[in-house]
Amino acid sequence: MSLTSTRRAIAAILAAALLPATIARADSVTVFAAASMTNAMQDVEDRFEAASGHELVVSLAGSSALARQIQLGAPADVFISANPGWMDTLESEGLIAEGTRFDLLNNAIVLIAHGSDAPQVDIGPGMDMAGLLDGGRLAMAMVDAVPAGIYGKASLTSLGLWDGIARDVAQADNVRAALALVATGEAPYGIVYATDASASDNVTVVGTFPAESHPPIVYPAARIAGRESEAVATFLEFLRGPEARTAFERQGFIVVQE
Repeated sequence: MSLTSTRRAIAAILAAALLPATIARADSVTVFAAASMTNAMQDVEDRFEAASGHELVVSLAGSSALARQIQLGAPADVFISANPGWMDTLESEGLIAEGTRFDLLNNAIVLIAHGSDAPQVDIGPGMDMAGLLDGGRLAMAMVDAVPAGIYGKASLTSLGLWDGIARDVAQADNVRAALALVATGEAPYGIVYATDASASDNVTVVGTFPAESHPPIVYPAARIAGRESEAVATFLEFLRGPEARTAFERQGFIVVQE
């Protein structure tokens, strides 16, 4: 090696040694998150990457679909479910890292109508949901698999309304798909999370389902077993911090107090 080449090699080594530690440790974190968190997670992604130097890769879908992907070995680092049930399932199968699970968010379910100025509705045991639909469909996420649909069906059942409108339900793969059916006018009404309703200017929240008519809406988060890294630990800590809180509250979520 010539003297010039040796000097260049030494210079390259010194330059690498002087790089900021955050760049040297930069890593990627893959998060599987419920579709109802779409807007909030876009904000969380920007804030986390700016704060940590790590890359955040977010995969959004119905909690049931994400849980099944994790069961099949999908390389998720963190799972945020829209209900405890799917997290319970993964935990019982040893797929959740022990001691990393915590309740992150709360939400509410609402009845939405197509358009920006639909009249308000009194939601209760005596309401005529079938008459309200007037031959149209009620858009919901899958009522036996997706949390938003599960909560919606539970509420309608509790209020004595389910049997009268079950045949009129248009089931979608996830809550955002149900929102789209109403926003485009394919269905006159739908049941979604309160946070989803704010994502479209083409729907009106016409009523909120009583909290006591369905199980508490809780979003648990946890690390997937075997996916331990400094970047993942940093993200889980970030989720509990003020930056993430701001992102979630901006979208209407209620951050669980610890």
